[in-house]
Amino acid sequence: MVALLMAVLMISLFLGFPLMVGLLLGPLAVLTVYMPDIQPFWLTGQVSAGVESFVLMAVPMFIFAADIMGTGQTSNRLLDFVNTFVGHIKGGLAITTAATCTLFGAISGSTQATVVAVGKPMHEKLLKVGYRGSDVYALIINSANIALLIPPSVVMIMYAVMTGVSVGELFIAGVGPGLLVLFFFSIYNYFDAKRKNIPVMAKSTWSEKLAITKKALLPLGFPAIIVGGIYLGLFSPTEAAAASVLYAAILELFVYKSITFKDIPKIALSSGMVTAVVFILVAAGMGFAWIISLARIPQLITSTLLGPNPSAYTVLWVVTAAFFIGCMFCDQLVVIIILAPIFAGPAIAAGIDPIHLGIVITLQAAIGSATPPFGCNIFTAAAVFKRPYLEIIRNTAPYFVMYAAISAIMIYFPQIALVTRNLLY
Repeated sequence: MVALLMAVLMISLFLGFPLMVGLLLGPLAVLTVYMPDIQPFWLTGQVSAGVESFVLMAVPMFIFAADIMGTGQTSNRLLDFVNTFVGHIKGGLAITTAATCTLFGAISGSTQATVVAVGKPMHEKLLKVGYRGSDVYALIINSANIALLIPPSVVMIMYAVMTGVSVGELFIAGVGPGLLVLFFFSIYNYFDAKRKNIPVMAKSTWSEKLAITKKALLPLGFPAIIVGGIYLGLFSPTEAAAASVLYAAILELFVYKSITFKDIPKIALSSGMVTAVVFILVAAGMGFAWIISLARIPQLITSTLLGPNPSAYTVLWVVTAAFFIGCMFCDQLVVIIILAPIFAGPAIAAGIDPIHLGIVITLQAAIGSATPPFGCNIFTAAAVFKRPYLEIIRNTAPYFVMYAAISAIMIYFPQIALVTRNLLY
């Protein structure tokens, strides 16, 4: 049964069909061959139910808000704000890139939107001060990953849908790990810039810092609305997404006047296309997850990989490996849909906090976004900067080492993620 399911999936991919085709044909083949008593329309019901969750309404709105801000001035104002405070230290521009990706991630929740919004304006600046192109691309695609750890995160929303945990708890738990990644990247780029003798910009005066800060106050209001609104009980994560769209539209249309009402349909079309792809994959993946659950494949896999009575550390390391490998080859949302139900039960049985598990999984999804062969950030950067695939990934090894170290830290020191959750909940 497992062999047939995977064979149909791999053959469809090899023949060039979209991923959703393999995710649907595999379950249909299993139903036809092994479960003839179950009518195929049951699969249709599961596919439809996969996109009926109220929490999923937040996804298109966060995407729309990110597109509005990416088209407008928000990302540039955030860049200027961060650069004013750190541009004068060694590696200041690289640190500015990583820190702005973190801030923009607190607005968009999308790694690809962050690659475009932050990468495009920083690309030329980094090249001008002496960075090699391959260093710049590695920095951008890996720093953009922080967007998945800092709330709001589309990956966290999907994990919450699949496991039933609180989106709000996941959001706040991601802040610590996201800042930890930023810290590692900042230290590395400081010493890397010293080694390469990268020049620094002149130190800004306090009056200049104050002026730039005033310009950035409104963009910095996004995290306050999303995170603060949720934890003050003003609205749910889905309502926070709607509020972020309204705030983005007011900011870019009426305050900055960087876009017009004529631009809205084009931005909405772009957001709609991305949303359609996400929801089609989610729906098809839910059908795939249903058939593997019906066939008791999760129990088979976990008993084979984990053995009887596995320890919490064993479960977490297996989860880390499984999700890292999966996200190297497949969309993160699909990997979470398929694997999260498989490992959630054994993880809880081993005494692992489901929020801690969600952060470990989200971290692997983030790493997979910039890891060959099929990391989505790689292809986004190749398209945006019009550079070859190999040049984009050439100098990603140092970031992979740092991510591996952070993964180990997150496994053995869960309080980095859980301390903020415990304080607020």
